[in-house]
Amino acid sequence: MTARPSIQAFFDDATGTVSYVIADPASRCAAVVDPVLDFDLKSGRTGTVQAQRLLEHLREQDLTVQWILETHAHADHLSAAHWLQQQVGGRIAIGEHIREVQATFRKLYNLERGFLPDGSQFDHLFQDGEAFHIGELKAQALLVPGHTPADMAYVVGDAVFVGDTLFMPDVGTARADFPGGDARTLYASVQRILAMPPQTRVFVCHDYPPTQRAPAWESTVADQRAGNIHVRHGISEQAFIAMRQTRDATLDVPTLILPSIQVNIRAGRLPAPEDNGVAYLRIPLNALLATHR
Repeated sequence: MTARPSIQAFFDDATGTVSYVIADPASRCAAVVDPVLDFDLKSGRTGTVQAQRLLEHLREQDLTVQWILETHAHADHLSAAHWLQQQVGGRIAIGEHIREVQATFRKLYNLERGFLPDGSQFDHLFQDGEAFHIGELKAQALLVPGHTPADMAYVVGDAVFVGDTLFMPDVGTARADFPGGDARTLYASVQRILAMPPQTRVFVCHDYPPTQRAPAWESTVADQRAGNIHVRHGISEQAFIAMRQTRDATLDVPTLILPSIQVNIRAGRLPAPEDNGVAYLRIPLNALLATHR
């Protein structure tokens, strides 16, 4: 019988992001998935309100954090992985193809020489299919590129955490027009998830709910096969690619893409303070749209 982890979700209204604490009831070991660092674009101030919610839960449940798992380098929120690690420990991990994302954005931001696009900012880089454990729970990291080259899904017991590869069935799938993104590749990644047992629980990283329902984040592979508006059973690869390319051409650039990615490719670390004691984020002017849309 497939193990059933304990899963607690934390929804961030400001960014539509869902973070998770995955726990092994037997050992009280845990993993955190996609923690959010608050960021106010108008003032340039960071905060830990969302991350504190995770921290309080971890302490209330007396959980030992083994992993802080990133599904990809997010473009819509700053990661709280580094801050959370300072509070509770654990290894910050992401897929090994983060190196490609780092190389692309190192050039865009003209980052300091000391920033190496080698993934060394993270404690562990997962290979496709790599097995790991959360306490006694068996887990596996799966490469699911298309939204970005580095997207990972994490299978833990009877659940899969799909990042931005899939959304809730009535929302569909993630965009594929970011640097290194590709609609055909995304379709193949989705099919990899939909090939899992139908009862597999699917946990998404974001929800942008229609007005008639509240935010949600859990479905099943069966639900996705039957009802996902972009990739349900019967929608061909070519139809998906045409839809995705047409739709992506109409989408605005995410509000926090420029501040967030330069933090997230550093595993959630803010840039080092300069000689006046203040840290700065870079905003490249007239560069993103010309090269990355």
